[in-house]
Order: sequence, then structure tokens, then C-alpha cells
Amino acid sequence: MPEHAILREVGLRDGIQMAARFLPTERKREWALRLKEAGLREIELTSFVPAKVVPQFADADALAASLPDLTGVTASALVPNLKGAERALAAGFTHINYVLSISEAHSRSNVRRSTDEAIAEFEQIAALKATPAGSGMVLGVGLATSFGCTLQGHVDPDRVFEVAATVAGGGADELIVADTVGYGNPAQVKTLLPTILRIAAGRRVVCHFHDTRGLGLANVAAALDAGVRAFDSSLAGLGGCPFAPGATGNINTEDAAFMLDSMGFATGLDIPALLALRRDVESWLGDERYSGAIARAGLPKTYSTGLRMATPPALAS
Repeated sequence: MPEHAILREVGLRDGIQMAARFLPTERKREWALRLKEAGLREIELTSFVPAKVVPQFADADALAASLPDLTGVTASALVPNLKGAERALAAGFTHINYVLSISEAHSRSNVRRSTDEAIAEFEQIAALKATPAGSGMVLGVGLATSFGCTLQGHVDPDRVFEVAATVAGGGADELIVADTVGYGNPAQVKTLLPTILRIAAGRRVVCHFHDTRGLGLANVAAALDAGVRAFDSSLAGLGGCPFAPGATGNINTEDAAFMLDSMGFATGLDIPALLALRRDVESWLGDERYSGAIARAGLPKTYSTGLRMATPPALAS
């Protein structure tokens, strides 16, 4: 049997957080259901941020009503703070992703607090596991700007390791190593990830790469070599950080699925179905920045669909 590699779709969260158009809740629900039909088993569905900060997620509670229709899918929500985590749990989410920035400059720009203050907020969120509301919570922690920052520049790998060890020891169930601004390269990936994997000590490590400078899939390949088997990706390469200048473009889900399949990994994804969904999403969102080689050139005649039919298992809900 081929080895599984997992793509967690973040288009409904990271992908549209800067979109000019507000996408109606029913369209978001359709998007999620069609991702499920195309084989996605992990979807970051929304974010519980204040609507005045990111209006796109004003309907987070309403979209959570779709969770019963996503049986078999690990649907997660991004939260910026304790209040967001409490809202997400109350709405029915059990998988919560909290992001903190290794870069002090990015942390203050993004959430108006230092990295140490963001770690303290994480500790409050992790403490929810001991409450009835947080029983069964799975907490992922994103380590943003792990490879560099458009505001600060260099980010010390030792600081990445220090923060990773702190959250791993403080209740994080998975570590999400994020190249928030697309500064990362394969050499950095191969240098950073072995230590992160040792710090994780069996917890899942997910990589979140941006293709800002064309190295997104090269970084995926480097991470695969290091032993990572889970990656965030976005349909049509949508996305970027509104608080980091020039941080455009998550890795493209269709292209990443094609590469993984071609390398012999089982993704469980139906790429033609993803391309059909992409066309509809483009019509819904209008003039946004889209990317993707497979959408442009199509699948080669030599492409085998056999590997993608072996569906990776979802996380326990």
C-alpha cells in the first residue's frame, strides 16, 4: 500500500480572509461539502476573529451549523485568542488552531502583543482542556514566520525551537510550522524540521508553506524528505496574511495533490473534482489572485488515478 500524505484545505479560512467580496454562508457550505466529495478529510472551515477585524468571518457561528454534514471530515477553526477558542468550542468545533508569531514585529502587527504574551494566551487556551467545554479539544499551534518575516527580516531558528518546545510541553497536540510570508527555501526546511520533529515527540507536525516566491512545492518535497506527511494547502493557491506585506499565495491544493500522487503518496483526492470546484470558486470570488499549473496545463495523459483512491484516515474527532 502507498504511504499516505495529507492535505488540509485552508482555502475557506486563509484563502478568503483578504477577499474583496464577502462570500455568502451557503456558498462556503457548498465549498466545504464539495471538498469532502473530492476526498478532502481535513478542512480549516473558518476563523473566530472579531468581524470588525476580518469581516469575511462574521458568519463563523452560522457556518458551524454545517459541521453535522461534514461527518468523516476533521473540520477545524482558527482562533486568535481565548475568547475565540471559547466561541469555537461553543459552536461545536473540537479541533482548534491557534497561531502565534515567532517574529516579534509580526506578532505586534498581527495581534498587538509580544510573542511571550501570545504564549501566555496559548496557555489559557490549553487550560480549556480541563473544563467540560474543552473536553476532547485537539489543539494545533501554528508557529508563524518560522522561516523569516517581511517586517523583522531574519528569524532565529533557536527561537523557533524554544517556542515549539514551550507549546509542545504546554498542551499543543500538533505543531504547524508556517512560512507565513514565503521566505522559506528547501535548505532551511531541511535544517529546521528535524529538530522540530524531535521536539514534537510523536505529535503531528504540519507544514504551512506559501508559494510567494515559487518555492512552495519545493519546500513540500524537502519536508517530505525530513519526514513530514501533512501540509496545509489552498484551492487555487488563494490566500495570504493581511498583516504581513507581500505575503501572497498558499501552496495550491491541486498542484500539491498532483505532485504527491506523482511521487507515490496516496492523497485520496479527486483532482478533476477540485478543478471543477475551483472554476466555481473563481466565479464566486471574482477578481482575486489565483495560481496553479494543473489548472493551466491540465493533467498529463500519463497520470494514474489509482494512488489517489486510497483515502488517508481522518483525525479522530
